[in-house]
Amino acid sequence: MFLGHEERDAAQLLSDALARDGIAIHLDTQTTRVRVEGRDKVAELVNDAGTQTVTVDQILVGVGTAPNVQGLGLDAAGVVYDEAQGIRVDDCLRTSNPRVFAAGDVCGGNKFPHAESAAGRIVVANALFLGRQRLSAEAIPWCTFTDPEIAHVGLYVNEARQKHIPVKTFTILMHEVDRAIADGEDDGFVKVHVREGTGKILGGTVVASHAGDLINEISLAMSAGLDLQALARVNQPYPTQSQAIRMAAGTYAASRRASFGAWMKKKWLSWTAGPQSMGAEGELASRWPRKSSPAS
Repeated sequence: MFLGHEERDAAQLLSDALARDGIAIHLDTQTTRVRVEGRDKVAELVNDAGTQTVTVDQILVGVGTAPNVQGLGLDAAGVVYDEAQGIRVDDCLRTSNPRVFAAGDVCGGNKFPHAESAAGRIVVANALFLGRQRLSAEAIPWCTFTDPEIAHVGLYVNEARQKHIPVKTFTILMHEVDRAIADGEDDGFVKVHVREGTGKILGGTVVASHAGDLINEISLAMSAGLDLQALARVNQPYPTQSQAIRMAAGTYAASRRASFGAWMKKKWLSWTAGPQSMGAEGELASRWPRKSSPAS
């Protein structure tokens, strides 16, 4: 699966963009052999459709990383670890030895420099200053630096549903954003997920040429505990691509006003109608008492 950890529409949009650029993506495919023919490299690929060869200029291999847990004396310290996943830590980054904390690539998880920086800050606070900071409380974004970029922070919709959190999503397409149109960068969207019935931001996904920059506003709001309506009140210079986030927040604010208006209308009708009867034309009978005629 292409970018299996991302939302399907985000991955599909990037896949289509790469295809337009002449980049072929081979899914569920294994490379069985590589050989050199003159200045070219030839790779033999095998999948369910059979065997094919691809001729390229260069071959780049992403092999990933493995935690370096050798020579640290972890067994002697009573620290539980796994050679593939690294040292096991809890949400406060404490190891199985309560006096030992760990952070960084040695713990596995998200291997982003900014995530490791946040983890290092938490370790110092918890180990030296008796803090109780939790890594899960951090709004840690990440970005796939393609064209367009894909950036995300917080929960995905499926993760929220797995935790039985009701979620509502507000989406703005980049071709609705004036600056994106002017820049010729109108492929993509901004999605902000909130807890249904509230403005609490659960997460967000941005697919855009500058998604890595745009996601920062959502990350800041989550870190500061701001709801989505607060972003609707932010003044931004026009035109900028960050208007997409304000537009998503504005859509949320409009939905709140519509919900409140519908609630007020329902309450008003209930108050004015009381125990009501409906006429043939659907008119509400008034609850106001009729004035009695003066006695003759």
